[in-house]
Amino acid sequence: MQYEKFLIKEYKYWKLYLHENQFYLGRVYIWAKRENALDFFDISNEEIKEYFKIGKELKKAFDKLFQPDLYNYATLGNVAHHLHTHFIPRYKTKRELFGINFKDKNFGENYAPYDKKFKVPEEFLMKLRDLLRAEL
Repeated sequence: MQYEKFLIKEYKYWKLYLHENQFYLGRVYIWAKRENALDFFDISNEEIKEYFKIGKELKKAFDKLFQPDLYNYATLGNVAHHLHTHFIPRYKTKRELFGINFKDKNFGENYAPYDKKFKVPEEFLMKLRDLLRAEL
């Protein structure tokens, strides 16, 4: 899978990946490992328990690293037809990481639409992935 280089952490039922588009600094997604996982409300009790453990770990790490003002969660399945949740930190004010400035131009509104062509260098993505790995 081309996205395996963005893998932050693997759990028993879920994988945590860095989202390639960092328009929202720190955006990640939680991907169900079960092959036939499609609908959020079909997950097992064990998957639910681990899912919420991951979410709490993420919030703790992000609160320490970036101090988001708010979190958005999106479980859509429109493009990737597999169960996953986007974990999107939101910021009232500018953030800077590894020399790159980030401004949440949509704060106070829905996270979408956003600049889907927003790019940071792959080196930045790998450093951010490693930072999150170390914190989790």
